[in-house]
Amino acid sequence: MKAILQVFNRVKLIYQIMIGLAIGISVALINPSVGKDLSLLGIIFVGALKGIAPLLVFFLVIAAVCRHRANQKTGMKKIILMYMIGMFLSALIAVFASYLFPATLHLVTAAEDAKAPQGIAEVLITLLRNIVDNPLHAIMTGNYIGILGWAVVIGFALRHATEEVKNLFVGISDAITMVVQWVIRLAPFGIMGLVAESISTSGIEALVEYAVLLGTLLGSMFFVALVVNPIIVYLVMRRNPFPLTFKCLRESGITAFFTRSSAANIPVNMNMAKRLGLSPDTYSIAIPLGATINMAGAAITITIMTLAAVNTLHIPVDFGTAILLSIIATIGSCGASGVAGGSLLLIPLACSLFGISNDIAMQVVGVGFIIGVLQDSTETALNSSTDILFVAAADFAEHGYPENLNEDQSKVVLNKTIEA
Repeated sequence: MKAILQVFNRVKLIYQIMIGLAIGISVALINPSVGKDLSLLGIIFVGALKGIAPLLVFFLVIAAVCRHRANQKTGMKKIILMYMIGMFLSALIAVFASYLFPATLHLVTAAEDAKAPQGIAEVLITLLRNIVDNPLHAIMTGNYIGILGWAVVIGFALRHATEEVKNLFVGISDAITMVVQWVIRLAPFGIMGLVAESISTSGIEALVEYAVLLGTLLGSMFFVALVVNPIIVYLVMRRNPFPLTFKCLRESGITAFFTRSSAANIPVNMNMAKRLGLSPDTYSIAIPLGATINMAGAAITITIMTLAAVNTLHIPVDFGTAILLSIIATIGSCGASGVAGGSLLLIPLACSLFGISNDIAMQVVGVGFIIGVLQDSTETALNSSTDILFVAAADFAEHGYPENLNEDQSKVVLNKTIEA
């Protein structure tokens, strides 16, 4: 077994994931029933990520806050500003894309079981309530705003504790981080199961009907990932942003594409941040916060889907209203759930700006679920890869750019485990 693990570890993780992708696609195309059976691997992988993520965030934040020294810079203000600017620019890009490639909808049955928020105030009130959620309930339900809030409070309370107590929390966070690294090593098998199940159960017929809409959505997201984000990163780091951009897309974006959950991808980003040598005081808070409020892909989805409904109903839109829509999409995206399809329930909120009734707006949500197999996957890949990209850019701007950015450190972790 030791020899097998060592051979397995000689191949870079990204190549293992690509092999898993190829196998999953091949199996699904050759024998769809076997592809559906492979879904168990994906369920186990995503379940393990979602299960360990709340504990990882809780103890890592406590350890970082209780060890934080006075006047020690974390760069959180810069990161949050990057989040906000990125989301607003994403919404603006979506507005321009909708003007260039206007799409219309064939309204379908409403998403009857979904309940959309009725206004920005409701979204913000929900966020505030989540902050004071019962800490155990927050951990059990994956409420990361609540987890962050209580972890920061407990961390501050432990600032005056003895070093032995602080070291206990540091040791627990280190142990959970090691578990996360083990789980991530299973990514090739998990993604193989996810892609096999997706291809086996989701046809492409429904996607063809909405080709223009889907093309506008995906094109806008790719433009943000490959143009807008690198520009923001360059302005922060003042050096070539593309090596870091591609690394984040490759290591974080691919996993997020198939898990379709920013929350499930938190351990992946945490692990990547550690391997990049980022400051734990920064990434332990910024990454779970980003998974909650940094939703550039959601801003694009909300804007384009809303304007598609506007085009369908022949409602005129002036430039000022489009800017207001971008602002609403930016604020509303902060309340998007970190699970698959979370951004779709915020579409009625944006539709209300144009006087579109909730019944029609929920039919737009139904269209979103039809194309969600690609839209939501790409949206999550953009959201999650942007989280680690902006955190890394802010940290590198503060502490210097690493010379060995592309060095694969994941082998070291598994080799040490095998030797132990």
